[in-house]
Amino acid sequence: MPEMSLLLPLAILLMLIGACAGILSGLLGVGGGIFLVPALFYAFSALGYSSDALMQICLATSLATIIVTSVRSIQSHNKKGAVDWDILRTWAPGIAVGAVVGMLTVSGLETQTLQVIFGAMALIVGLYMGFGRPEWRLGHAMPTGMTRIVMSPTLGFFSVLMGIGGGSFGVPLMSLYNTAIHRAVATAAGFGVIIAVPAVIGFVFVETPAMAPPWSIGLVNVPSFILIIAMTLITTPYGAKLAHSMDARPLKRVFAVFLIAVALNMLRQALL
Repeated sequence: MPEMSLLLPLAILLMLIGACAGILSGLLGVGGGIFLVPALFYAFSALGYSSDALMQICLATSLATIIVTSVRSIQSHNKKGAVDWDILRTWAPGIAVGAVVGMLTVSGLETQTLQVIFGAMALIVGLYMGFGRPEWRLGHAMPTGMTRIVMSPTLGFFSVLMGIGGGSFGVPLMSLYNTAIHRAVATAAGFGVIIAVPAVIGFVFVETPAMAPPWSIGLVNVPSFILIIAMTLITTPYGAKLAHSMDARPLKRVFAVFLIAVALNMLRQALL
């Protein structure tokens, strides 16, 4: 059993990470995974958990938390009639296929490679958050036919490779195709469930690597999952209250700068 001198700092760090993730989610509407993955990576690294599969553990644990937060979110949005079930139903099969392929890909990649992928994709997300415009459009309605067949598994695939739910890619995608933002946010919560469930089922059956953080099942770290979920459930409502009492747009740009800095640092660590 790990020493208390390691367990206590780990528990405190995980609670802080969960609290911050909840506030950011409620305040800015960003998915927790885009913050959780680098936060978990730096926390575990700082405490000496130097597994070769550390990035995989962070991705899998982040996705496990997304199952709970996305289910809670879609239930809340559905009560308000905001979920576009037609988009969710037609995009779900492709997203699920992409998530499974993403899980298999993550399981076979090294941490350094996943750092590069996360850093590059997070940089794109950060730039879009910082400089994207609500009036940008790619079409008047969500694509169908071959375009949907290609785009839906791509969304699931890259979401798993980043350990994120449906918000970071799904909301911009639906907005670019003329879906109202409140419907895009609500429907993206459903994307998160479809992405996370098959991926996490696969990750728990992967052999737990040496030097993994304590009490991991497969690639999912159970204490991280429990503490983060507990803290996000407490702090997300406070973030939502803040969002209604202040203009979140400047804060979103600040978070975009923070995300770009994190992405660049992860790329630097992986490539240098």
